[in-house]
Amino acid sequence: MISSVTFFHNGKLKTIDFSSSSRVTPTTTVLNWLRSLPDFKGTKEGCAEGDCGACTVVLGELSNDGTLRYKSVDSCLVFLPMLHGKQLLTVESLKNEAGELHPVQQAMVDEHGSQCGYCTPGFVMSLFSLYKNQEHPTKEQIEDSLTGNLCRCTGYRPIVQAAATACIHRNQDEFAYHTSHIAHQLENISKTSIHIQTPLQTYIKPASLGEAITLKHQHPDAIVISGATDIALRVTKRHELLKEIIDVSDVPELKEYSENELSVSIGAGLSLNDIMQNTKLQFPALFEILSVFGSQQIRNLATLGGNLGTASPISDMLPVLMAYNANIVLEGINGRREISLDNFITGYRQTVRKPDELITAVIIPKIMNGAVVKSYKISKRRDLDISTVSAGFRLELNGNNEVTSIKLVYGGMAERTKRSETVEKFLLGKIWNRETVEQAMSFIDKEFTPISDARASAEYRRAVAKNLLMKFWSKTLYETVGRLVESKTNEDSERQ
Repeated sequence: MISSVTFFHNGKLKTIDFSSSSRVTPTTTVLNWLRSLPDFKGTKEGCAEGDCGACTVVLGELSNDGTLRYKSVDSCLVFLPMLHGKQLLTVESLKNEAGELHPVQQAMVDEHGSQCGYCTPGFVMSLFSLYKNQEHPTKEQIEDSLTGNLCRCTGYRPIVQAAATACIHRNQDEFAYHTSHIAHQLENISKTSIHIQTPLQTYIKPASLGEAITLKHQHPDAIVISGATDIALRVTKRHELLKEIIDVSDVPELKEYSENELSVSIGAGLSLNDIMQNTKLQFPALFEILSVFGSQQIRNLATLGGNLGTASPISDMLPVLMAYNANIVLEGINGRREISLDNFITGYRQTVRKPDELITAVIIPKIMNGAVVKSYKISKRRDLDISTVSAGFRLELNGNNEVTSIKLVYGGMAERTKRSETVEKFLLGKIWNRETVEQAMSFIDKEFTPISDARASAEYRRAVAKNLLMKFWSKTLYETVGRLVESKTNEDSERQ
């Protein structure tokens, strides 16, 4: 167990010993640390909550095969100990040994992608991440990579063009020639757990799941973080002193993704971007909601366990996962238990998780019996916004177009994510047509009593909830009719 963190920065290894430093604490953000250095002022603070992208940096992490993976993150949401064993890249890191601009920087100049320049370093780092991960990216991929960066004066067209110009020759930069050296440096950094103790704070970073479970038993009141995209705001916006933290962001067992014939198991510590890459074909409704979850910088940090653990009534993930009949895995020193997500939330930000338990995985059954699952998110803007109303719906029909199973889950309509059980009971056994759905919509007023707040009025939320049910019917109309026709044809063939 060590009390310092070591990472690769600006061409060399950097070690920070918190026990001997009065300048930094375990919850000092990477942004504030960089801003305290004389030669690293390029990284800017715009919002300190992950919304503007002015503080974007890139982290290089070792993959299981020994190669480096680059990902953009908001440095205002990253605590210094989270850098351990990684490479930190800022806009100052991009020029080569001859002092020449990196291809993405040169493209920004050539395409006139900068005016005031305040946001430019963040854009450049997002483009650098895109450059290292995509060759000939599509317009959609470029736009997604820039979702987390706010342009205040230039306009996005020249920046998008700069991305298209720069990413033609992926990996033909200075970093491509030094990858093996950097990877070797990172491999030599100790992988043992970290225990930072200061007069006011305790920050522990376990190296295994067993150790994490033991620590949670020993420190039941400690705050558990993985990506810290939510918890970090308590430091940056509320200026709270977090006394005890257990950081499970480097526990390998929590990053596993596996499947069998019946289900898929997603580790609670797997980033949402990694989950997106694995679920597009098997769970398209989950992929759709992830595609409008925050930005790449947020999704590169945020984890499924962290999102579900907050038990937020406006969680994007809960409705769709409940529609998929997912279970959540909880582990403590007394063993492992699997709970249906339907029963996980007990009240406003309250769950059945015991103080000494950790969320370790989410298990999603594979779609059987022709079920249709859809997800929806209504917000003031498409990207990087909090849900006003979210929904996850599931439907199964028989050969007569009758509802044999239905699940309607709403977020933003109550003190917790909640099923519309009254509407479900009304629809069960009835013909799935517009007339029936219109009748069912009237029950939503009796089922939910949403509040009015800065995002929307209660009346608006009720109207949205009804309209989403009608939208679900409309979207499933052709899908279910097509399956019924196919099923009928198969039955007729079997009779013949």
